[in-house]
Amino acid sequence: MTLGLQVAWLLILGIPVACIAWTVTHEEVFREPRQYCQKECTESRSLLRRKFFYLFTCEYCFSHYVAAGMLLVVRFKLLYQDWRGYLIAFFALVWVANQYMSIYNRLRLDIKHEQVEIKAEEQKVGEQKVEAQKTINRRVDDRRVNDRKAA
Repeated sequence: MTLGLQVAWLLILGIPVACIAWTVTHEEVFREPRQYCQKECTESRSLLRRKFFYLFTCEYCFSHYVAAGMLLVVRFKLLYQDWRGYLIAFFALVWVANQYMSIYNRLRLDIKHEQVEIKAEEQKVGEQKVEAQKTINRRVDDRRVNDRKAA
């Protein structure tokens, strides 16, 4: 396999590794198991038990296990065709997956920030509409009063 093809495989394999690690450690679908793991990693008496459950709450930590599983399934090797290829592929795959997760996290933060700005702007526009309507109502009331006085 050429180096270019190996890099392409690395970049493509990083996507499912990042997807799985992010979904398990952040998304709503795994909220209950994640909350249990968070509770166990802070309240358990055993150090080994705390560290074991911490793995399911940290996307970086969990991505190592997902990457190892992915390498077992696809038998991807990077640069070397022996055990060193697996080792290099493992750490490179973890790095790529974590870069993807960082980009995704930054994108989500930007989107959330934009949504907050939009809501604030909508609220401001809504308040301006209410004030405008109050002004119109006051003018209408003033005209009615003036009309009554004139009559």
